[in-house]
Amino acid sequence: MTTVYDAHMHKTILLPIFLFATLVAMPEAEARTVYRCVQKGTVSLATAPEPGSKCTAQTFDDNAAKIPNLWGINGKQSGVLYQREQDGKTVYSTRNLPGSTPVLTYTVTPPPGAFAHYGLGSVGKPKTDLHSDIFSAAAKTNKIEDAWLRAIAHAESGFDANAVSAKGAQGIMQLMPTTSAQYKVKDPFSPSESIQAGAKMLSELQRRYKGDRRLATAAYNSGIGTVTRYGGVPPYAETLMYIEKVDALYELYLKALKPIKKKSSRKKRS
Repeated sequence: MTTVYDAHMHKTILLPIFLFATLVAMPEAEARTVYRCVQKGTVSLATAPEPGSKCTAQTFDDNAAKIPNLWGINGKQSGVLYQREQDGKTVYSTRNLPGSTPVLTYTVTPPPGAFAHYGLGSVGKPKTDLHSDIFSAAAKTNKIEDAWLRAIAHAESGFDANAVSAKGAQGIMQLMPTTSAQYKVKDPFSPSESIQAGAKMLSELQRRYKGDRRLATAAYNSGIGTVTRYGGVPPYAETLMYIEKVDALYELYLKALKPIKKKSSRKKRS
């Protein structure tokens, strides 16, 4: 989402794992740590780092009424909470790892207004057939990578041209009205106008940060002012997870857009 976030904004987003976090919290504890673990493009939540996953710890205040959304998916979430022994301790996870036994099933629903792209969530398959010509042309014109441009669009809206966020960002590239005006976008829901404006913005960010895609992605999400204030990627959970998702999608689109080498039809001479 191309807007500047308040430093405490990520604290106002309700977490769809509230039930999970409550279950694993110790009665006497005032804070708890949940590990967000990524493995093969899927996210699980656990009380200890999972073997084979890339895990990030986040500590929550038990007294907090609202805590961040680690899943990154709006709408109802259902699954199973498992327990297993790890390093002599009982740990809990939403991923069924070897040695796990189910504890309970859960269904939780995040409130309206939660960020759909908040965190990695389920990345899904790359969608190279949507507005392909527009993406290719916009990337070429603005001298940025096609895979990166599509990764941003995928993370922002899932290529939904009519997407509107709770904060008012619109279209495929989720441009705020002020951003649309800046890039002279007449119809923010036009795939062509949205993608071209998003490509121009990413091109400018790429030049500003001297090719550092991570910083440019952070600025697209949280704003140039925020990146400047922190002297780099801001320590917002929402921005860090957004970058992680874009990076994962970028790798998928690089592979998906790679030209398929045709086998030579010529027969080898004997």
